[in-house]
Amino acid sequence: MTKERIRKFILDLGVDDAGFAKVTDYHSPKSYAIETFLPGARTIISLVFRELGTCESPSVTIAMNGRLDMNYFQRSCNYQINRFLAREFQAKVVNMPYSSPMELHKDRMALADFSQRHAAVAAGLGTFGRHNLVIHPRFGTRIGLTALITDLELDPDAKIEQDLCTHCDLCVKNCPGGALDENGKTDVVKCIKHSQPYGLRTDIGFWQQFANSPAEEQQKMFTDEKYWRLQQAHSIGMQYYCFNCLKSCPLGVH
Repeated sequence: MTKERIRKFILDLGVDDAGFAKVTDYHSPKSYAIETFLPGARTIISLVFRELGTCESPSVTIAMNGRLDMNYFQRSCNYQINRFLAREFQAKVVNMPYSSPMELHKDRMALADFSQRHAAVAAGLGTFGRHNLVIHPRFGTRIGLTALITDLELDPDAKIEQDLCTHCDLCVKNCPGGALDENGKTDVVKCIKHSQPYGLRTDIGFWQQFANSPAEEQQKMFTDEKYWRLQQAHSIGMQYYCFNCLKSCPLGVH
């Protein structure tokens, strides 16, 4: 009864799907232990948000704006669910965001603190595809994920045992960086080079070039489009320029 009441509250907010998993069923070897986020945690509540059709736009700025719209909605839903659980069940709850901010350490380059993908699979919301993203049984690959961790003891949902991926390899063929060439692995360096071309690596390169340039050249660098794009990427956290692994997957497309 408690779990279904929580699920109804979540879905009534406009979240597209929700699943429940025991903390002990979450297995992400490269992520931090759940106790790091909430000592005494028992349950993960994973949330599915359907990506907007803007991910198909040939304009990367329009596609990214659609992603940001989803991100803002995700944060709002997580906040309301957290307050609901604390108010109605006196639960301890922490929100696990879609992306940044995250811990940054040299030995964990480009690794998130918590794996939304592994949480969703553990909560019965999908299976991993050839692109190493989660495939939802109704919405396919075009989803965004967030989660909440709580000390409430809630019955887990059944995991999906069926392989939902058709193994058409369209995601592999349409990856401009060749980041999916090795089955079961995403080459993060190759991915980021194309999906986030104005990220930390490019920023460091810009300022190294700036430090080694004469004053006249430095002034020109500030009026260059590259610098403007770096500043824009910084202002929104992470700016993606590639959505191919989402839009090339035929599953869930209507």
